[in-house]
Amino acid sequence: MKTFGRLILAVLAAALVWLAFVVLVPVTPPEPVWSITVGPNRTLSQVATGLAERGVVRNRTVMVLLARLAGTDRRLKAGMYRFHDAASMLDILRRFADGRPDESSVTILEGWSFRQFQAALARNADIVHATAGWNEAQIMTAIGTTHTSAEGWLFPSTYFFTPGSTDLEIFKRAYGLMNERLEAAWQGRAANLPYTSPEQLLTVASLIEKETSLDADRPLVAAVFVNRLRIGMRLQTDPSVIYGIGPSFNGNLTRADLQRDTPYNTYTRAGLPPTPISLPGKAALDAAAHPANSKALYFVARGDGSSYFSETLNEHNSAVRKYILKKGQ
Repeated sequence: MKTFGRLILAVLAAALVWLAFVVLVPVTPPEPVWSITVGPNRTLSQVATGLAERGVVRNRTVMVLLARLAGTDRRLKAGMYRFHDAASMLDILRRFADGRPDESSVTILEGWSFRQFQAALARNADIVHATAGWNEAQIMTAIGTTHTSAEGWLFPSTYFFTPGSTDLEIFKRAYGLMNERLEAAWQGRAANLPYTSPEQLLTVASLIEKETSLDADRPLVAAVFVNRLRIGMRLQTDPSVIYGIGPSFNGNLTRADLQRDTPYNTYTRAGLPPTPISLPGKAALDAAAHPANSKALYFVARGDGSSYFSETLNEHNSAVRKYILKKGQ
């Protein structure tokens, strides 16, 4: 029994020595500089796997267990972390816990408005808010464009930046990226679309972005808008009406709202709204540039995230009764 006890103690001692080696002894990365991106949806387990594969830490399992015990896995700060000097696993965990990335990040979601973009930058403590108090026209002038409205012209993405960067720098990058994406969509667009300018394509993309997030439905929604524009039929898209109501919208779109005329009310006015109504992503731009080959003029939400598309008013009314009024099931 004494021999067995000594063996257990020896094994425990060896395990502790190994654990101390893994956690406390610094590791020099095999590459001179290696970076890992920690995004808002990336778990510490995924981060640890990347660090272990690159030789920055010795054991991913130990790192994950220690992080969970310390609560570091719940405090990961998004950003770009660079590893170039020797550091122990404990040093790296402390760095993650303290939220000290070499580059911070801000994520702008597809379908957000310019106001939401502004608010996301304003909430970020790593950004210098140089444009605080400026209106859209002032911001767009500082960016270097003649567009007075920023809506739609800033590409939604995750932007990495060095702490201390200004919001104007990020606006400029987002504007430049949207122009690249829009130019590519415009140059590669299908033939005979009823758009006279890239801005019109951008506006249609912004409507698509607000109408659906389903990949399969985007080209069909685009087809409905294009088909209506071709025959002079009003677009009658609720998100545009809501945009025209502005911040006072309470979440309940009424018949009176649909009848109240604003420049963005596509029930009372023909053609496109005067500006985009959201920040569209690449998929929405591609859908606006390449609508589905469909004669549909109507669509209605099924209630599961998808839409039912109809070519005739009678078919559309039946779909409304089925999916909205829940009749005839």
